[in-house]
Formats: sequence, C-alpha cells, structure tokens
Amino acid sequence: MNHLATMGRDPAPRYLRLAASLRADILAGRFGSETPFPTESDLCAAHGVSRFTVREALRRLQNEGLIARRRGSGTVVQPARARGGALHQPLSNVGEILQYARDTRVTYQPAGHGPLPAWLGASIGIPASGQWALVHGVRTTVDGDQPIATTTAYFHEMLGDAAARLDLAAGTLFSQIEALSGVSVGQVTQDIQAVIAGADIARELGIKRGAAVLRIIRCYRDAKGQVFEISVSHHPGDRFAYSMHIDVE
Repeated sequence: MNHLATMGRDPAPRYLRLAASLRADILAGRFGSETPFPTESDLCAAHGVSRFTVREALRRLQNEGLIARRRGSGTVVQPARARGGALHQPLSNVGEILQYARDTRVTYQPAGHGPLPAWLGASIGIPASGQWALVHGVRTTVDGDQPIATTTAYFHEMLGDAAARLDLAAGTLFSQIEALSGVSVGQVTQDIQAVIAGADIARELGIKRGAAVLRIIRCYRDAKGQVFEISVSHHPGDRFAYSMHIDVE
C-alpha cells in the first residue's frame, strides 16, 4: 500500500517514510501467504524511489525485527511470535519520533499546572524552575486494542499560551508548539531506564503493580539549549521495544 503520496509535506527522509509505510502494512497484517512481501524492484516502481532508498528502508525494518532477508528467498515478514508480540519502534531522530506519533494513537487531557517535579529535574539535570503546564494521555496501537505507553508532557511558561492552544487530539505536540510559539527545536535528548510501575501507571497500562516498564524521558531544547518541553513515557516491557541502528564509519 503506497502511503508516500499522502506525505508530500513530510520533512522526513524518503527511506524513513517508506519504512513507515511498510511498517504500517506489516503491523496491519497485509502481507501473508496470498500477498508476499514485494521485491526491491516492485517497491522502487510502486513508490517511485531508488534502490538505495528501498534498501535503507528494509534495513530499518530488519533491525526492528519486522522482516528477515534471506539470500535466494527474498524478504519475508517475521511472525508476531518472533517479535515477542512487541511494537518495535525506532526513535533515533526527529523524523522517527514524528512517525511514531503517526503509527500510534493518543488523545491528551489537561493535567494541571505547576513547578516541575523535583525528581524529574534531578533526572535530567536541570533546575526545577518556572511553571509548567501538563497534559497526560495513554497511547495505543492504531487499532486501539491495547495501551503501549502512558505519557505526561510538560510545557515551560516561556512558551506563553501555546500549551493552552494545543490540539490535544492531534498526537504530535512538539511540532504544534513550534508553530504556535515560534520556538524551534534545536536538540532532542532521551534518557531511557527500566523502572518499576507504580499503581497509576500499572492501572493505565493494564499490568501488575511493580512490573518492569521502560521509561523514556525526552527533553526538547531550543537553539540556546533551554528546555521548553519534556515528555515522560512509560512502556510495558512486553509490548514495546526501542530499536536503533548504528553505522560503522
């Protein structure tokens, strides 16, 4: 299924957009015995991209555990049991963070206003100064069958009324903040740690209290290095896998 035609304004590289399109088709179960995974030549023709773009997209999907590439037998989709039933998601750059928001679904709700929690300021190494607006939501797969994360986002008062004007059903918040406030993202940093789920997180994720979850704290900084947005997400260990690839120079 060709999703690239609908992404003409997407700033992400073409191989990321192609990988996202194929990922969505794989997770939707569109490939099987009656519909084999397309060849490189077929993908080039169907999406109007180069063989390099196709191979880079397939390498992403292979690193995520979604496909296997075997000499002589082509590309095959890995069964869900081979992936442990988890969503394998690359979150290595801004384009992939945006695609993650598109591949999943969340509606946020206002969650208050106040100082940054001391534990969070200590975790990311910034002073817990100023006032922050909070929103909170539970992210699910596109079909909404199970939660894959709880997320609380914090917006600093430097953004003015931008946080109050967010479309909380849109799913991607930091790109809205850029448009509403004029503050541009200069750097995104992530802190990833295995932690124990408290009562509230366990209830929202439908897991046992005390179960292990993956916590991702993501900080959005402007060109001067000032943090203006922070998101804290908790993922159940059996439903989410963080994946990335490292090029050896």
